Amino acid sequence: MSYSFISTNPVHLRRPHLLPQLPSSLRDNLETYIQTLKALASGLLGSMEEALEMEANEMAAKMDDGLQSVAIIYYPPCPQPELVLGFTPHSDATCITILSQVNGVGGLQVKTRDGSWVPVNILPNALVVLVGDILEVFSNGLYESAEHRVTVNPDKERISMAFFVNPKLEAEIGPAASLVMKNPPCRFKTISTEQYFNNFFGRVLDRKTNLEALKIDN
Repeated sequence: MSYSFISTNPVHLRRPHLLPQLPSSLRDNLETYIQTLKALASGLLGSMEEALEMEANEMAAKMDDGLQSVAIIYYPPCPQPELVLGFTPHSDATCITILSQVNGVGGLQVKTRDGSWVPVNILPNALVVLVGDILEVFSNGLYESAEHRVTVNPDKERISMAFFVNPKLEAEIGPAASLVMKNPPCRFKTISTEQYFNNFFGRVLDRKTNLEALKIDN
């Protein structure tokens, strides 16, 4: 597996000296894709905020000009797919992840509440939206982050692009006050975005361990 990670927002976190090394068509298409998904993410989060009946802009204020990035992941064919996983089971540390299964080769699976694994079927021209740990925290557990894994294909390569959407660095990650007032108790601790990601990258990617560390024992 090969993995390319690109910071896309805030703009000052980008590394512009790397862009001239890419073909102009790729640069232009990538920028268009990033801006389109940025607008899509804003609309999705606004709809989720409304569905949860949160106070207006309570989540949006944390997400405005937040941390965003793109990961391009290549999985080569594997003659013995039963022996390996492309990605081990985990939930994303994000608020949401918007995934494109670029070349139409499946492999993504999500875990159901009964513990079984269900493949996410390929739909033409469709994107997959995964709820991440941050959204589970913001919603005080009303939205559950999706534990998922990736299997490999014995005959075909698989290419995916994941767009990660997160709060801005100076924001705090914790349950929305308006939700805790209506649906107590508070289920998660509140910490800074910076500390949250320091904790995440200090752990092995394993199931929902990062989220478990934030839970309050009620």
